[in-house]
Amino acid sequence: MKKSDRIAAEGLVLAKKDANSVLVFELNSETDFVAKNQNFINLQQKIGELLLANDFVNLEDALLIQDEAGRSISELMILATATIGEKITLRRVFKTKYSLEQSVEVYTHSNGQIAVITILKGGNLEIAKDISMHVAALNPQYILKIEVPNEKLQEIQLEVEKKAFAEVKNFEKKPENVRVGILKGMIDKQLSEFVLELQPLATDGAVTVEKYLAQNSATLEKVVRFEVGEGIQKQNVDFSAEVNQQIQEFQKK
Repeated sequence: MKKSDRIAAEGLVLAKKDANSVLVFELNSETDFVAKNQNFINLQQKIGELLLANDFVNLEDALLIQDEAGRSISELMILATATIGEKITLRRVFKTKYSLEQSVEVYTHSNGQIAVITILKGGNLEIAKDISMHVAALNPQYILKIEVPNEKLQEIQLEVEKKAFAEVKNFEKKPENVRVGILKGMIDKQLSEFVLELQPLATDGAVTVEKYLAQNSATLEKVVRFEVGEGIQKQNVDFSAEVNQQIQEFQKK
């Protein structure tokens, strides 16, 4: 099989920022062994610097960015493939500019398998970092409750109503406003399994992400999470659990 036909499902992700822009991208190799190779790591850092320093409109455009020697990112990967012996690809990249009114922070897990960028309106860098680490650990499916499809919300509401009548003592006899409050609490608890703003903050389980942001005059504007190999053939390793374990160890200090 030619190198160009082989699957590159391992690799590294990296989140970077400067004073004006924030970036996250995924660089793939065929094996985890090569992803730990210093030549591959150097290539990733080089590509990150080029992507952050130059404007582009899509992935194809990004591959044309040239270094100081006139070599494009595409050419740099071809040269690395020839040297390292494995197919290397720039699979995806997200980049956006931000303003002084926004708090922007990045988090790349120590093993390079998960990277997150968080953009807040207001707040500060510490809050944005907390959200990035939370998203890295828990990988919520949705950022806001309003993003959940109506069909899914209706399904959850029906399930919760049945559960309330079956498990909450004298539920049907309670005043309507009390029943509404109980149902809302039960629905939000179920939604918190996959909606970021309703989840207990990973670094402080006593407060939800929504309340934590409100307490610090911050609102979520953008969260982007990359994990190596999402959607392509790859060995199943739970890196989110590893991030969560690191957060728990940090709390014990």
